[in-house]
Formats: sequence, C-alpha cells, structure tokens
Amino acid sequence: MGEVRHAPGGAARTPVQVTAIASLTPLEELHDDPFLVDSRSQHAMCARWAAERGYVVTRELLVRGLRPDHCALWDGMRPGVDLFVAPSRRVLERALSSVEDFTAECARRGVRVETVGRAEPSYDAQMKARVHRRLSLPTAGYDGR
Repeated sequence: MGEVRHAPGGAARTPVQVTAIASLTPLEELHDDPFLVDSRSQHAMCARWAAERGYVVTRELLVRGLRPDHCALWDGMRPGVDLFVAPSRRVLERALSSVEDFTAECARRGVRVETVGRAEPSYDAQMKARVHRRLSLPTAGYDGR
C-alpha cells in the first residue's frame, strides 16, 4: 500500500488516493468483448498503474452509464490531490454517460482523470471460461480462483 510522504519542513502528506473505474458490462457480451466484462482485470490494471506511482486505490467503482455528477463518483474526492483512473477511454465510455462531461466536471472540481493506456489482455477460450464461471457462480460459493 501507499506510504505517508513528508513535505518540505517535515509535515506529513497523505498519499494520493485513487478511485478506479471499471465498466459494468453484461455477461452476455463476454464472447465479443471479454475485457469490458472482466471488471476484475480492469481493476487489477488500475491497481498496478497506481502502485507504480506510489498511489493507493481506495475505491473501486463498477458502473455503467453513470452520470458525471453522480454522488458515487465524488464521495470523498479531494480536489488537487485525488484522481480517477480507468484502464482506457473505451472503459470510460461504457462506464459513464458522457466522458466529455465527466472530464469537464473533473476539471471544474480540480480532480484529475487518467487512463492506464496499456494494451488489453488477449482472452483465449480458457480465460473467457474463468470469467464466465466467476461471474455466473458467485452465489454458489465460487471465489474466482
């Protein structure tokens, strides 16, 4: 996890807190677009990105078509400190009702929004089957491993 950093003069700074955004995409789309369905991989990609920068993921959102002014996005966000991250613009386009309005709202509130910008994983039949199993059997006690 992130560490508390000290500013000049010895005052402690709170680490940058990251809200990771993943798209909530129906299981029916697994064959055509597995990465958008695989929210676990989306959040993991965001977590790696944050860790590489010494940031801490404090919230993981799983949303579809969310309005840019929705309180779930802004709860606890600190202007000039915290940020949103998503794996790609494509994920943001699915997760939010308007990426343009969201980025404008972020600018207005003084909160950064970033995308990881790495290639999405390639899914073979076995990987798709694991995602399907994890998402279709959660009430049967399957833990995703």
